[in-house]
Amino acid sequence: MPGEKSKKLYEEALSLFPGGVNSPIRAAVKPYPFYVSRAEGPYLYTVDGERLIDYVLAYGPMFLGHRHPRVLEAVKEQLEQGWAYGTPTELEIKLAKKILKYYHQGGMVRFVNSGTEATMAAIRLARGYTGRKYIVKFNGCYHGAHDAVLVGAGSAAAEYGVPSSLGVPEEAAKLTLIARFNDLESVERIMKKHGDQVAAIIVEPVVGNAGVIPPKLGFLKGLRELADQYGALLIMDEVITGFRLGLGGAQEYYSVRGDITTLGKIVGGGFPIGVVAGPREIMENFTPSGKVFNAGTFNAHPVTMAAGLATIEVLETGEPYRVAREAASKLAKTVEDLISHYSIKATVNYVENMFQVFFVDGEVASPEDVARSNREMYNKLHQELLSRGIFIAPSQMEAVFASAAHTAEVVEETIAALEDAFKRLREQ
Repeated sequence: MPGEKSKKLYEEALSLFPGGVNSPIRAAVKPYPFYVSRAEGPYLYTVDGERLIDYVLAYGPMFLGHRHPRVLEAVKEQLEQGWAYGTPTELEIKLAKKILKYYHQGGMVRFVNSGTEATMAAIRLARGYTGRKYIVKFNGCYHGAHDAVLVGAGSAAAEYGVPSSLGVPEEAAKLTLIARFNDLESVERIMKKHGDQVAAIIVEPVVGNAGVIPPKLGFLKGLRELADQYGALLIMDEVITGFRLGLGGAQEYYSVRGDITTLGKIVGGGFPIGVVAGPREIMENFTPSGKVFNAGTFNAHPVTMAAGLATIEVLETGEPYRVAREAASKLAKTVEDLISHYSIKATVNYVENMFQVFFVDGEVASPEDVARSNREMYNKLHQELLSRGIFIAPSQMEAVFASAAHTAEVVEETIAALEDAFKRLREQ
């Protein structure tokens, strides 16, 4: 349980912030969030003096672990030079070149400040480039917090979307058409009816905001073919998977290329960032060279550029991927063994260095499958692990991430906690 200092801070926060937090998932830790005072490597340290092994990693960005010395040094060096100019810097050129080495070689980049901004700009770019109004997204895929994508399935799951938040006009939601992830037929139905008006299909190549759901064999390739067939663009939303599944992200991992890529999280080294990348022909439609508007005071912020560049340089050694892959693989296998040993109805989805457990009988191949999962059991697992010093995502709709800081020793400590936690789950 979070300690008394966290409790007092949360009580104060309730009078200052809606729900006491500034992003909803932070309130998912019950009965109230713990407050962090510092972090180092794989660990979070709370204001109550507790040490937690962190598998949330700020919901993805901290692939190297916390306070990685190379990133810290780069940030300190930049801070000594100043931290906001409103002018271009050489750092943004260096980071753009790094990104384009792995995504859209010969193309261009626009830096923004979050994954939400990146997908918002990418959708506007696709509409501006194609002159079309509709986009296709997948029910349960998350692409940020703007009107075009805060849309879910209505009574007809493969048709016009409905707002999933108050404040999103129905008129805006109707421009977003909803298909089912891993269901090519649902996309084909939409494209047959609206294909000549669809600007883009946007997809998380691995769903990361409904747990972890990998694409079925041929699904991403099928999206590529449908987009080409109808003259639509394919937007690969790699805010989570970019530089996580490898330097080339999910597109390299699954050998399917998008027309536009959105990045975030890891590529900023833990600082706010969003990236839109694509071929020159498409990207030059952004202002000031084109007529698709995008601007931002903090776009290409020099501290973020320094942190992102240092992060990618460390990733290029390959060692972070090896450590994170081994950690996630061992942990996922342990969970599978415990599920089998205790005859618990559950399944584990796993891709490289990210995984999630769903308490459901059968495979989880879509967000609709996740909806059948026993959330109460997951919440109990989260609490049992938290009480043993392990912090996993407080919602099964998020991913469990491994990092370069999750060494064999850290993993063994986690495995001991998992064994105790699953034993308790079985006894309840």
